[in-house]
Amino acid sequence: MDTLFFVFSKVVQFCIEPLNWLIVFVVLSLLFLSLRKTHLCKRFLLLALADLLLVGWLPTSEVLLRTLEDSVPKVQLAQMSEADFGGIIILGGAIEGGEIAVDRGEISIYSSAERVTKAFELIRKYPDLPFIFSGFSGRLSPKGISEADAFKQLVAEQGLPDKNAHYENQSRNTYENVILMRPMILELGAKAAKESDAPPKPWLLITSASHMFRSVKIFQKQGVEVIPVPVDYQTSNQLRWGKFDLEDGVQNWNKAMHEGIGLLAYWITGKI
Repeated sequence: MDTLFFVFSKVVQFCIEPLNWLIVFVVLSLLFLSLRKTHLCKRFLLLALADLLLVGWLPTSEVLLRTLEDSVPKVQLAQMSEADFGGIIILGGAIEGGEIAVDRGEISIYSSAERVTKAFELIRKYPDLPFIFSGFSGRLSPKGISEADAFKQLVAEQGLPDKNAHYENQSRNTYENVILMRPMILELGAKAAKESDAPPKPWLLITSASHMFRSVKIFQKQGVEVIPVPVDYQTSNQLRWGKFDLEDGVQNWNKAMHEGIGLLAYWITGKI
């Protein structure tokens, strides 16, 4: 069932992303042109143009993405100490493992690189805290090494302390991240609580700001308390009303639609 859910979510996201409809409208316009139905051809060309403007004019996507990014406020870690945390959770989605890492012998980091850099920062700052990196691959047909194994390699390359390192390398989406990490978190929390004679503490959770709301809801549903550490912000406080950029627009819409579909699907299936 989880595999069907994973595949279905990918198909739905592909079908509703605005830029993908541009291809559909252009193909239909060419079809009607070949059938000499010029009025229908013109209509679909206008729809294609409207779709292009929708994707490229940044405020249309920024308003959705900013709502997601502002849904979970930042916690001021400077006002807290290591004793307040149970550990560090890093969700995958920023690292390219797969065939590239195997063939080239180097780990590539996506535009969500702040998940990795923030993780390095906190691992250095709190060397005695356990940390868990969770992630296999979000691809339908993954090949090569998992994201978790790639992160493990990066930790070694950076010379970071790994005595408290833990990895989960089977999950394909956020729900699986949480489900497969939960036993590890509870076990490590119970062990720390027994040693310090104190109740389990919340874990720091590192993921992209637009992804944080859904992630926190899943952890809460599973009874795991987390402190959000959102990174990878894509919007500012002001919308860029005069900005047209297809590349940024495509990325913004991809993130916004991915989260929108994820929230709806997880709500319908009772995962949040």
